[in-house]
Amino acid sequence: MKRVNAISILFLFIMGLISSCSSSENKTADNEKIVPVVVATPSLDNRAGVQVSGQIEAGQTAMISTRVMGYITSIKVKAGDQVKQGQLLATIANEDMKAKKAQVEASVAEAEAAAAVATKDLERFTQLYNSQSASAKELENVKLQHRSVLSKLEAARQMRNEVQAMLSYTVIKAPFSGVITQKFAEVGSMANPGMPILALEQTKSFQAVVSVPETDVMGVKPNGEAIVTVKTTGATFTGTLSEVSPSSQFTGGQYMAKVAIPDTETKNLKAGMYVNVFIPRTGDEAASSSSSLTIPLESVIKKEDLTGVYVVGTDSIVSLRWIRLGKTHGDRIEVLSGLNKEETFVVKAEGRVYNGVKVSVVK
Repeated sequence: MKRVNAISILFLFIMGLISSCSSSENKTADNEKIVPVVVATPSLDNRAGVQVSGQIEAGQTAMISTRVMGYITSIKVKAGDQVKQGQLLATIANEDMKAKKAQVEASVAEAEAAAAVATKDLERFTQLYNSQSASAKELENVKLQHRSVLSKLEAARQMRNEVQAMLSYTVIKAPFSGVITQKFAEVGSMANPGMPILALEQTKSFQAVVSVPETDVMGVKPNGEAIVTVKTTGATFTGTLSEVSPSSQFTGGQYMAKVAIPDTETKNLKAGMYVNVFIPRTGDEAASSSSSLTIPLESVIKKEDLTGVYVVGTDSIVSLRWIRLGKTHGDRIEVLSGLNKEETFVVKAEGRVYNGVKVSVVK
């Protein structure tokens, strides 16, 4: 009987020890589940305006081509090369045009000689007519002959101008200073009129081209300010709304607008970069707009078609709250419903955040 009691006591001691270790492990596990997080509350945005997106384009772009048919004999540049206005870019074979130019030069010389003879004949017959040694009919015939010869001379000279113009099309030069962005042909390939050979863009003049929906186009006026945020670099600056299309017939219901970018802000810009543009409203339109709550884009949780944030409760336990979002304003997005301005939500976390996890706020 005493042995049984001893065994029972030993069993209870072991169970207590195991329970103590398990409790200690649970406490340790619970402590490990506390996730450090950065939190924030929604901001009140009372800016009235239109938020749109688009891309940066060069202020001037040219597709370099030729107006004549011929083999490309040389291309002096490649993509990425900086060029100056008037710089030689490419040449087209022009031996046939040079031969035609020689023929035209000969025709001009012949016509000039004939014109010189006709001019002397006119002078001589004018003197004979004045001395009554030639009739009025003879003088009239000489005048007509002189006029015909001069007309042929003018035609020959204009033909020479045409050949010279065509010959100039075989020497392709840069119409403005910029950078070569694309090369469409190689030496030896056949160039046809209108076929692009090179693409040239300005490097010191950029603009943002955006699409404005029909619901917001009434609040967009030319010559107004526009706040541009470059998605790649995060740079933000103020531009000028230079152009607003009056029609959306060929742009799928979107009205195209252009924002001129100051030259001082073009250092790290490249054509094709994506931008967000905020166009403030003024006057009555601004007064009629109401304030809205915004949160950082990085705090939004997306699951299929649902969007939400992790809200931190008074007990430091987080819960996933589904919310309805509106327009994007740079790196923030408008909250239409589901979140109050007093509530705290998770912006960043140093571990995995999920429903029911306990968090500690870090600054």
